[in-house]
Amino acid sequence: MNNDAKEHDVCPLKWDCLHCDRALCLRVVGVADFPSIHGHFKILAFTNTKDKKDHIMVVKGDVSKKENVLTRIHSSCLTGDVFGSLRCDCRFQLEESLKRIGTEELGVVLYMQQEGRGIGLQNKIRAYMLQDTGLDTYDANVFLGFKPDERQYEIAAAMLTKLEIKSIRLLTNNPVKIRELEKYNINIKERVKLEVQVNEYNRSYLLTKKKRLGHLLSLNDTRNV
Repeated sequence: MNNDAKEHDVCPLKWDCLHCDRALCLRVVGVADFPSIHGHFKILAFTNTKDKKDHIMVVKGDVSKKENVLTRIHSSCLTGDVFGSLRCDCRFQLEESLKRIGTEELGVVLYMQQEGRGIGLQNKIRAYMLQDTGLDTYDANVFLGFKPDERQYEIAAAMLTKLEIKSIRLLTNNPVKIRELEKYNINIKERVKLEVQVNEYNRSYLLTKKKRLGHLLSLNDTRNV
């Protein structure tokens, strides 16, 4: 926040982001204490000029200028994270990430507003309808006129850079996420696998992730992926 105050003083628009012509201007607009069932954290709110969405970060410890910070970049999933959908693995991954970071000295979870791999909530429900007719998640997104995965990671990288995190251990099964973050100069020291329980409703979803989206999953054991 002290750095943000300095940036505000030198900003010619005094953070009038709506009229800023920079490709990406990102700042912290709130920091609060955040005790939870998974540990005691801080929660940070960000604003930015690129997508103007409310991305947040849950932080364990003083991560500034630190190495090997355990990190999860999680895309929002209202159906899973809030309503407990069994069609995906999102809620299970989020809870497992918070649980692991809660046991670490340092860690962060970025909660990015990129519902349905970036196609939005309404289109995600439309994709559900197509999946009910037999399409997989890849083809459903394409049928609706989107890429299989519309997410981008520039803002997530900017959030990590904003906190001056030197390097991370990334909780992910998705090699594309690693490559995209490295494009924005995020130093990833290690990929930490994030495997959760399979059920009868999400098994085909996970198989699509593995076979068509390249996620590093093992489905040999029916209990885990």
